[in-house]
Amino acid sequence: MSQPIINLDTPQYAVPAANLIPAVDYPAHMATIPPSRMFTIKDALDKYRAKVGADAPVYDASQGDGGASLPGVPRELLERALELQLEHGTGYDQPFGTAQFRKVTAEQYWKLDAATGWGPNNILCTQGGRDGLNKAYQAMVALGHGRVGDLLIVSRVPWISYNWGPYGVGLNVLLAPGDPGEGWRYTPEGIRACVDFAARDGRKVAGIVITSPDNPTGRTISVEEQVSLAKTALEAGVAYVLFDWMYHWVTDGGPTDINQVLLQFTPEERERLIFLDGLTKSLGASNVRSAQLVAGARVVKYIVSQASHGVIPSYFAQAVAIAAYEMGFDRAAESIIKPTSDSRKVLRAALEKTDLRFVLGDGYYAFIELGRYVQAGGWESTEGLNSYLGEEYGIAVVPGVYFSEAGKDWVRFSYALPPEKTQKAIDRMLEGLASLIK
Repeated sequence: MSQPIINLDTPQYAVPAANLIPAVDYPAHMATIPPSRMFTIKDALDKYRAKVGADAPVYDASQGDGGASLPGVPRELLERALELQLEHGTGYDQPFGTAQFRKVTAEQYWKLDAATGWGPNNILCTQGGRDGLNKAYQAMVALGHGRVGDLLIVSRVPWISYNWGPYGVGLNVLLAPGDPGEGWRYTPEGIRACVDFAARDGRKVAGIVITSPDNPTGRTISVEEQVSLAKTALEAGVAYVLFDWMYHWVTDGGPTDINQVLLQFTPEERERLIFLDGLTKSLGASNVRSAQLVAGARVVKYIVSQASHGVIPSYFAQAVAIAAYEMGFDRAAESIIKPTSDSRKVLRAALEKTDLRFVLGDGYYAFIELGRYVQAGGWESTEGLNSYLGEEYGIAVVPGVYFSEAGKDWVRFSYALPPEKTQKAIDRMLEGLASLIK
Protein backbone atom coordinates (compact mmCIF):
# COMPACT_ATOMS: atom_id res chain seq x y z
CA MET A 1 0.00 0.00 0.00
CA SER A 2 1.95 3.01 -1.27
CA GLN A 3 1.64 6.46 0.27
CA PRO A 4 1.68 9.73 -1.67
CA ILE A 5 4.85 11.66 -1.05
CA ILE A 6 4.22 14.48 1.42
CA ASN A 7 7.64 15.99 1.86
CA LEU A 8 10.96 14.33 1.09
CA ASP A 9 12.55 16.31 3.90
CA THR A 10 10.41 14.74 6.65
CA PRO A 11 9.95 11.14 7.84
CA GLN A 12 6.86 9.37 6.57
CA TYR A 13 5.10 6.16 7.57
CA ALA A 14 4.96 3.35 4.99
CA VAL A 15 1.22 2.83 5.57
CA PRO A 16 -1.69 5.22 6.19
CA ALA A 17 -2.25 6.35 9.76
CA ALA A 18 -5.44 4.27 10.02
CA ASN A 19 -3.38 1.10 9.41
CA LEU A 20 -0.60 1.75 11.93
CA ILE A 21 0.03 -0.87 14.60
CA PRO A 22 -0.81 0.57 18.03
CA ALA A 23 2.12 0.98 20.39
CA VAL A 24 1.62 -1.72 23.03
CA ASP A 25 4.18 -3.11 25.43
CA TYR A 26 3.03 -6.71 25.77
CA PRO A 27 6.37 -8.08 24.43
CA ALA A 28 8.11 -6.49 27.41
CA HIS A 29 5.95 -8.55 29.78
CA MET A 30 6.04 -11.91 28.01
CA ALA A 31 7.54 -14.94 29.68
CA THR A 32 10.92 -15.87 28.26
CA ILE A 33 10.48 -18.55 25.63
CA PRO A 34 12.85 -21.34 26.68
CA PRO A 35 14.89 -23.45 24.28
CA SER A 36 13.62 -26.99 23.92
CA ARG A 37 15.07 -29.36 26.49
CA MET A 38 14.62 -32.22 24.05
CA PHE A 39 18.18 -31.69 22.84
CA THR A 40 19.69 -32.17 26.32
CA ILE A 41 18.08 -35.51 27.15
CA LYS A 42 20.91 -37.52 25.64
CA ASP A 43 23.43 -35.97 28.08
CA ALA A 44 22.53 -38.71 30.58
CA LEU A 45 23.46 -41.36 28.02
CA ASP A 46 26.88 -39.75 27.63
CA LYS A 47 27.37 -39.99 31.39
CA TYR A 48 26.38 -43.66 31.29
CA ARG A 49 28.95 -44.41 28.60
CA ALA A 50 31.61 -42.44 30.45
CA LYS A 51 30.99 -44.65 33.47
CA VAL A 52 30.40 -48.04 31.85
CA GLY A 53 32.46 -47.74 28.70
CA ALA A 54 32.34 -45.98 25.36
CA ASP A 55 31.06 -49.13 23.64
CA ALA A 56 28.29 -49.80 26.16
CA PRO A 57 24.90 -50.22 24.44
CA VAL A 58 22.40 -47.43 25.10
CA TYR A 59 18.73 -47.22 24.21
CA ASP A 60 17.33 -43.92 23.00
CA ALA A 61 13.56 -44.04 23.34
CA SER A 62 13.37 -40.26 23.60
CA GLN A 63 13.66 -39.18 19.99
CA GLY A 64 11.01 -38.60 17.37
CA ASP A 65 13.31 -38.66 14.37
CA GLY A 66 12.67 -41.53 11.98
CA GLY A 67 15.49 -40.22 9.83
CA ALA A 68 17.92 -41.03 12.63
CA SER A 69 16.49 -44.15 14.29
CA LEU A 70 14.99 -45.72 11.14
CA PRO A 71 16.20 -45.75 7.51
CA GLY A 72 14.77 -42.32 6.64
CA VAL A 73 14.13 -41.21 3.07
CA PRO A 74 15.01 -43.99 0.60
CA ARG A 75 18.00 -43.21 -1.59
CA GLU A 76 16.00 -43.61 -4.79
CA LEU A 77 13.66 -40.80 -3.70
CA LEU A 78 16.56 -38.48 -2.92
CA GLU A 79 18.10 -39.26 -6.30
CA ARG A 80 14.79 -38.58 -8.07
CA ALA A 81 14.47 -35.34 -6.09
CA LEU A 82 17.94 -34.32 -7.25
CA GLU A 83 16.93 -34.96 -10.86
CA LEU A 84 13.89 -32.77 -10.35
CA GLN A 85 16.04 -30.05 -8.79
CA LEU A 86 18.48 -30.15 -11.72
CA GLU A 87 15.60 -29.91 -14.20
CA HIS A 88 13.95 -27.13 -12.24
CA GLY A 89 16.97 -24.93 -11.66
CA THR A 90 17.74 -22.67 -8.73
CA GLY A 91 15.69 -19.55 -9.39
CA TYR A 92 13.06 -18.14 -7.07
CA ASP A 93 9.80 -20.04 -6.71
CA GLN A 94 6.44 -18.74 -5.56
CA PRO A 95 5.73 -18.22 -1.84
CA PHE A 96 3.38 -21.22 -1.99
CA GLY A 97 6.07 -23.40 -3.59
CA THR A 98 5.42 -24.47 -7.18
CA ALA A 99 2.39 -25.30 -9.30
CA GLN A 100 4.00 -28.71 -9.85
CA PHE A 101 4.00 -29.44 -6.10
CA ARG A 102 0.42 -28.26 -5.73
CA LYS A 103 -0.83 -30.41 -8.61
CA VAL A 104 0.94 -33.62 -7.56
CA THR A 105 -0.07 -33.15 -3.93
CA ALA A 106 -3.73 -32.47 -4.75
CA GLU A 107 -4.13 -35.22 -7.34
CA GLN A 108 -1.76 -38.00 -6.31
CA TYR A 109 -1.44 -37.59 -2.55
CA TRP A 110 -4.73 -36.23 -1.21
CA LYS A 111 -6.78 -37.16 -4.28
CA LEU A 112 -9.00 -34.18 -3.53
CA ASP A 113 -12.64 -34.76 -4.45
CA ALA A 114 -14.10 -32.09 -6.75
CA ALA A 115 -17.18 -32.11 -4.53
CA THR A 116 -15.13 -30.46 -1.75
CA GLY A 117 -14.51 -27.40 -3.90
CA TRP A 118 -10.82 -27.69 -2.97
CA GLY A 119 -7.96 -28.30 -5.35
CA PRO A 120 -4.29 -27.39 -5.99
CA ASN A 121 -4.84 -23.73 -5.07
CA ASN A 122 -5.75 -24.77 -1.52
CA ILE A 123 -2.29 -26.24 -0.96
CA LEU A 124 0.95 -24.53 -0.06
CA CYS A 125 4.37 -25.89 0.82
CA THR A 126 6.09 -24.80 4.04
CA GLN A 127 9.65 -25.15 5.22
CA GLY A 128 8.87 -27.88 7.72
CA GLY A 129 6.09 -28.34 10.25
CA ARG A 130 7.06 -25.51 12.57
CA ASP A 131 7.07 -23.05 9.68
CA GLY A 132 3.64 -24.31 8.68
CA LEU A 133 2.32 -23.97 12.22
CA ASN A 134 3.65 -20.45 12.66
CA LYS A 135 2.10 -19.39 9.38
CA ALA A 136 -1.20 -20.93 10.42
CA TYR A 137 -1.10 -19.17 13.80
CA GLN A 138 -0.46 -15.82 12.11
CA ALA A 139 -3.43 -16.41 9.83
CA MET A 140 -5.61 -17.26 12.83
CA VAL A 141 -4.65 -14.00 14.53
CA ALA A 142 -5.17 -11.80 11.47
CA LEU A 143 -8.23 -13.46 9.94
CA GLY A 144 -9.99 -14.79 13.03
CA HIS A 145 -10.82 -12.03 15.47
CA GLY A 146 -8.02 -9.71 14.33
CA ARG A 147 -6.42 -9.40 17.77
CA VAL A 148 -3.24 -10.46 19.47
CA GLY A 149 -3.69 -11.79 22.99
CA ASP A 150 -6.55 -14.12 22.10
CA LEU A 151 -6.33 -17.85 22.75
CA LEU A 152 -5.24 -21.06 21.08
CA ILE A 153 -6.67 -24.22 22.63
CA VAL A 154 -4.38 -27.25 22.92
CA SER A 155 -4.66 -30.48 24.87
CA ARG A 156 -3.77 -30.65 28.55
CA VAL A 157 -0.42 -32.30 27.74
CA PRO A 158 0.62 -30.78 24.41
CA TRP A 159 3.70 -31.09 22.25
CA ILE A 160 6.32 -28.69 23.61
CA SER A 161 6.25 -26.33 20.63
CA TYR A 162 2.47 -25.93 20.89
CA ASN A 163 3.16 -24.04 24.10
CA TRP A 164 5.66 -21.61 22.65
CA GLY A 165 5.17 -21.29 18.89
CA PRO A 166 1.74 -19.62 19.21
CA TYR A 167 2.90 -17.50 22.13
CA GLY A 168 5.73 -16.09 20.02
CA VAL A 169 3.26 -14.71 17.46
CA GLY A 170 0.83 -13.21 19.96
CA LEU A 171 -1.52 -16.02 20.98
CA ASN A 172 -2.00 -17.11 24.58
CA VAL A 173 -2.14 -20.89 24.89
CA LEU A 174 -4.98 -22.45 26.87
CA LEU A 175 -4.66 -26.04 28.10
CA ALA A 176 -8.01 -27.77 27.75
CA PRO A 177 -9.57 -29.92 30.46
CA GLY A 178 -8.62 -33.57 30.08
CA ASP A 179 -8.71 -36.92 31.85
CA PRO A 180 -5.38 -38.82 31.93
CA GLY A 181 -7.36 -42.05 31.83
CA GLU A 182 -8.55 -40.98 28.37
CA GLY A 183 -5.18 -39.70 27.21
CA TRP A 184 -6.25 -36.12 27.93
CA ARG A 185 -8.45 -36.18 24.82
CA TYR A 186 -10.74 -33.24 24.15
CA THR A 187 -14.42 -33.46 24.94
CA PRO A 188 -17.18 -31.21 23.57
CA GLU A 189 -17.84 -30.04 27.12
CA GLY A 190 -14.17 -29.20 27.59
CA ILE A 191 -14.05 -27.18 24.38
CA ARG A 192 -17.12 -25.18 25.36
CA ALA A 193 -15.60 -24.63 28.81
CA CYS A 194 -12.49 -23.17 27.14
CA VAL A 195 -14.57 -20.72 25.10
CA ASP A 196 -16.49 -19.69 28.23
CA PHE A 197 -13.19 -19.29 30.11
CA ALA A 198 -11.89 -17.01 27.36
CA ALA A 199 -15.04 -14.87 27.41
CA ARG A 200 -14.83 -14.36 31.17
CA ASP A 201 -11.26 -13.14 30.66
CA GLY A 202 -12.29 -10.72 27.92
CA ARG A 203 -10.71 -12.82 25.19
CA LYS A 204 -11.78 -14.87 22.19
CA VAL A 205 -10.50 -18.14 20.80
CA ALA A 206 -8.52 -17.80 17.58
CA GLY A 207 -8.04 -21.52 17.08
CA ILE A 208 -7.85 -25.06 18.37
CA VAL A 209 -5.32 -27.75 17.44
CA ILE A 210 -6.64 -31.29 16.96
CA THR A 211 -3.90 -33.91 16.63
CA SER A 212 -4.24 -37.57 15.79
CA PRO A 213 -2.08 -39.50 16.37
CA ASP A 214 -0.98 -37.22 19.16
CA ASN A 215 2.44 -36.14 20.29
CA PRO A 216 3.36 -36.78 23.10
CA THR A 217 0.70 -39.27 24.16
CA GLY A 218 0.25 -41.36 21.03
CA ARG A 219 -3.50 -41.03 21.52
CA THR A 220 -5.44 -41.73 18.31
CA ILE A 221 -9.04 -40.68 17.70
CA SER A 222 -11.37 -41.57 14.85
CA VAL A 223 -12.25 -39.31 11.95
CA GLU A 224 -15.79 -39.14 13.31
CA GLU A 225 -14.55 -37.87 16.67
CA GLN A 226 -12.26 -35.33 15.02
CA VAL A 227 -15.16 -33.99 12.96
CA SER A 228 -17.43 -33.84 16.00
CA LEU A 229 -14.84 -31.90 18.01
CA ALA A 230 -14.20 -29.52 15.12
CA LYS A 231 -17.92 -28.82 14.68
CA THR A 232 -18.26 -28.21 18.43
CA ALA A 233 -15.40 -25.72 18.27
CA LEU A 234 -16.76 -23.83 15.26
CA GLU A 235 -20.27 -23.67 16.73
CA ALA A 236 -18.83 -22.34 20.00
CA GLY A 237 -17.12 -19.45 18.20
CA VAL A 238 -13.58 -20.77 17.71
CA ALA A 239 -12.29 -19.02 14.61
CA TYR A 240 -10.17 -21.82 13.12
CA VAL A 241 -9.60 -25.55 13.57
CA LEU A 242 -6.13 -26.84 12.78
CA PHE A 243 -5.79 -30.57 12.17
CA ASP A 244 -2.20 -31.67 12.78
CA TRP A 245 -1.86 -34.95 10.86
CA MET A 246 1.93 -35.25 10.81
CA TYR A 247 1.72 -38.83 12.12
CA HIS A 248 -1.39 -40.04 10.30
CA TRP A 249 0.49 -42.36 7.93
CA VAL A 250 2.33 -44.05 10.81
CA THR A 251 -0.76 -45.91 11.99
CA ASP A 252 -2.15 -49.41 11.87
CA GLY A 253 -5.41 -48.11 10.41
CA GLY A 254 -3.87 -46.24 7.51
CA PRO A 255 -3.88 -42.51 6.66
CA THR A 256 -6.80 -40.17 7.22
CA ASP A 257 -8.93 -39.31 4.18
CA ILE A 258 -9.15 -35.54 3.96
CA ASN A 259 -12.21 -35.79 1.71
CA GLN A 260 -14.06 -37.70 4.40
CA VAL A 261 -13.52 -34.74 6.71
CA LEU A 262 -14.13 -31.89 4.28
CA LEU A 263 -17.41 -33.27 2.98
CA GLN A 264 -18.92 -33.20 6.46
CA PHE A 265 -18.63 -29.40 6.61
CA THR A 266 -20.42 -26.70 4.66
CA PRO A 267 -18.37 -24.66 2.17
CA GLU A 268 -18.42 -21.78 4.68
CA GLU A 269 -17.17 -24.02 7.48
CA ARG A 270 -14.40 -25.44 5.30
CA GLU A 271 -12.92 -21.96 5.05
CA ARG A 272 -12.21 -22.21 8.79
CA LEU A 273 -10.32 -25.52 8.56
CA ILE A 274 -6.54 -25.87 8.21
CA PHE A 275 -4.65 -29.15 7.76
CA LEU A 276 -0.94 -29.69 8.46
CA ASP A 277 0.94 -32.65 7.01
CA GLY A 278 4.47 -33.39 5.87
CA LEU A 279 7.34 -35.81 5.43
CA THR A 280 9.07 -35.41 8.80
CA LYS A 281 7.56 -38.45 10.51
CA SER A 282 6.05 -40.61 7.79
CA LEU A 283 9.15 -40.54 5.59
CA GLY A 284 11.79 -39.86 8.25
CA ALA A 285 12.66 -36.61 6.46
CA SER A 286 13.44 -34.41 9.45
CA ASN A 287 16.18 -32.33 7.84
CA VAL A 288 14.49 -32.12 4.43
CA ARG A 289 12.00 -29.67 5.99
CA SER A 290 9.07 -30.50 3.75
CA ALA A 291 5.55 -29.85 5.03
CA GLN A 292 2.31 -28.50 3.68
CA LEU A 293 -0.78 -26.62 4.71
CA VAL A 294 -4.15 -27.31 3.10
CA ALA A 295 -6.67 -24.56 3.79
CA GLY A 296 -9.44 -22.32 2.54
CA ALA A 297 -8.80 -19.70 -0.10
CA ARG A 298 -8.67 -16.75 2.32
CA VAL A 299 -6.11 -18.42 4.56
CA VAL A 300 -3.95 -19.46 1.62
CA LYS A 301 -4.04 -15.97 0.13
CA TYR A 302 -3.02 -14.42 3.45
CA ILE A 303 -0.15 -16.86 4.05
CA VAL A 304 1.15 -16.53 0.49
CA SER A 305 1.20 -12.75 0.84
CA GLN A 306 3.05 -12.92 4.15
CA ALA A 307 5.50 -15.58 2.89
CA SER A 308 6.47 -13.34 -0.01
CA HIS A 309 8.16 -11.15 2.62
CA GLY A 310 9.31 -14.04 4.82
CA VAL A 311 10.05 -17.74 4.36
CA ILE A 312 9.72 -19.17 0.83
CA PRO A 313 9.97 -22.98 0.78
CA SER A 314 12.95 -24.60 -0.93
CA TYR A 315 12.37 -26.53 -4.13
CA PHE A 316 14.33 -29.59 -3.00
CA ALA A 317 11.91 -30.05 -0.08
CA GLN A 318 9.09 -30.04 -2.61
CA ALA A 319 10.99 -32.36 -4.93
CA VAL A 320 11.33 -35.05 -2.26
CA ALA A 321 7.59 -34.87 -1.67
CA ILE A 322 6.83 -34.94 -5.38
CA ALA A 323 9.04 -38.01 -5.84
CA ALA A 324 7.33 -39.77 -2.93
CA TYR A 325 3.82 -38.90 -4.07
CA GLU A 326 4.54 -39.99 -7.64
CA MET A 327 5.87 -43.33 -6.39
CA GLY A 328 2.81 -43.89 -4.23
CA PHE A 329 3.25 -42.79 -0.64
CA ASP A 330 2.42 -46.13 0.93
CA ARG A 331 5.36 -47.67 -0.91
CA ALA A 332 7.63 -44.65 -0.39
CA ALA A 333 7.10 -44.65 3.39
CA GLU A 334 7.12 -48.42 3.92
CA SER A 335 10.61 -48.39 5.49
CA ILE A 336 9.25 -46.15 8.27
CA ILE A 337 5.69 -47.43 8.60
CA LYS A 338 6.46 -51.17 8.79
CA PRO A 339 9.13 -51.22 11.54
CA THR A 340 7.19 -48.64 13.56
CA SER A 341 4.08 -50.82 13.38
CA ASP A 342 6.09 -53.88 14.40
CA SER A 343 7.63 -51.94 17.30
CA ARG A 344 4.19 -50.78 18.40
CA LYS A 345 3.11 -54.41 18.77
CA VAL A 346 6.28 -55.27 20.71
CA LEU A 347 5.83 -52.37 23.10
CA ARG A 348 2.13 -52.99 23.65
CA ALA A 349 2.79 -56.64 24.48
CA ALA A 350 5.52 -55.68 26.96
CA LEU A 351 3.44 -53.01 28.69
CA GLU A 352 0.38 -55.22 28.93
CA LYS A 353 2.45 -57.67 31.01
CA THR A 354 3.01 -54.94 33.61
CA ASP A 355 0.64 -53.07 35.90
CA LEU A 356 1.69 -49.72 34.43
CA ARG A 357 -0.94 -47.28 33.20
CA PHE A 358 -0.21 -46.18 29.66
CA VAL A 359 -1.61 -44.55 26.53
CA LEU A 360 -0.64 -46.25 23.27
CA GLY A 361 -2.52 -45.50 20.09
CA ASP A 362 -0.58 -44.87 16.90
CA GLY A 363 2.20 -42.59 15.70
CA TYR A 364 5.62 -42.88 17.33
CA TYR A 365 4.90 -42.75 21.07
CA ALA A 366 3.52 -44.34 24.20
CA PHE A 367 2.84 -42.24 27.30
CA ILE A 368 3.52 -44.18 30.50
CA GLU A 369 2.62 -43.24 34.09
CA LEU A 370 5.53 -43.79 36.51
CA GLY A 371 4.47 -41.77 39.55
CA ARG A 372 5.31 -44.43 42.13
CA TYR A 373 8.85 -44.66 40.82
CA VAL A 374 9.21 -40.89 40.97
CA GLN A 375 8.10 -41.06 44.59
CA ALA A 376 10.42 -43.98 45.34
CA GLY A 377 13.37 -42.02 43.99
CA GLY A 378 12.47 -38.86 45.89
CA TRP A 379 12.13 -36.76 42.76
CA GLU A 380 9.57 -34.08 41.97
CA SER A 381 8.84 -35.37 38.49
CA THR A 382 10.00 -37.82 35.88
CA GLU A 383 12.78 -35.40 34.97
CA GLY A 384 14.76 -36.80 37.88
CA LEU A 385 13.75 -40.34 36.97
CA ASN A 386 14.90 -39.82 33.39
CA SER A 387 18.34 -38.70 34.57
CA TYR A 388 18.58 -41.79 36.77
CA LEU A 389 17.54 -44.18 34.01
CA GLY A 390 19.93 -42.56 31.56
CA GLU A 391 22.97 -42.39 33.81
CA GLU A 392 22.52 -45.77 35.50
CA TYR A 393 20.82 -47.90 32.85
CA GLY A 394 21.56 -46.22 29.53
CA ILE A 395 17.91 -45.72 28.57
CA ALA A 396 16.54 -42.28 27.62
CA VAL A 397 12.87 -41.29 27.54
CA VAL A 398 11.21 -37.86 27.64
CA PRO A 399 9.90 -36.55 30.98
CA GLY A 400 6.21 -35.71 30.71
CA VAL A 401 6.73 -32.52 32.70
CA TYR A 402 8.50 -31.11 29.63
CA PHE A 403 5.07 -30.95 27.98
CA SER A 404 3.00 -29.66 30.90
CA GLU A 405 2.66 -29.97 34.67
CA ALA A 406 -0.19 -32.45 34.13
CA GLY A 407 2.36 -34.90 32.71
CA LYS A 408 4.86 -34.69 35.56
CA ASP A 409 4.43 -38.35 36.56
CA TRP A 410 4.55 -39.61 32.97
CA VAL A 411 7.19 -40.28 30.33
CA ARG A 412 7.04 -40.36 26.56
CA PHE A 413 8.55 -43.55 25.18
CA SER A 414 9.40 -43.46 21.46
CA TYR A 415 9.13 -46.72 19.56
CA ALA A 416 10.25 -45.23 16.24
CA LEU A 417 12.92 -47.91 16.29
CA PRO A 418 13.52 -51.33 14.80
CA PRO A 419 11.39 -53.75 16.86
CA GLU A 420 14.39 -55.55 18.36
CA LYS A 421 15.68 -52.24 19.71
CA THR A 422 12.28 -51.37 21.10
CA GLN A 423 12.22 -54.71 22.95
CA LYS A 424 15.66 -54.10 24.45
CA ALA A 425 14.75 -50.50 25.35
CA ILE A 426 11.57 -51.38 27.23
CA ASP A 427 13.29 -54.31 28.98
CA ARG A 428 16.07 -51.99 30.11
CA MET A 429 13.60 -49.35 31.33
CA LEU A 430 11.64 -51.91 33.32
CA GLU A 431 14.91 -53.18 34.82
CA GLY A 432 15.79 -49.66 35.92
CA LEU A 433 12.33 -49.09 37.39
CA ALA A 434 12.50 -52.36 39.34
CA SER A 435 15.75 -51.21 40.97
CA LEU A 436 13.88 -48.37 42.66
CA ILE A 437 11.42 -50.59 44.51
CA LYS A 438 13.13 -52.13 47.52
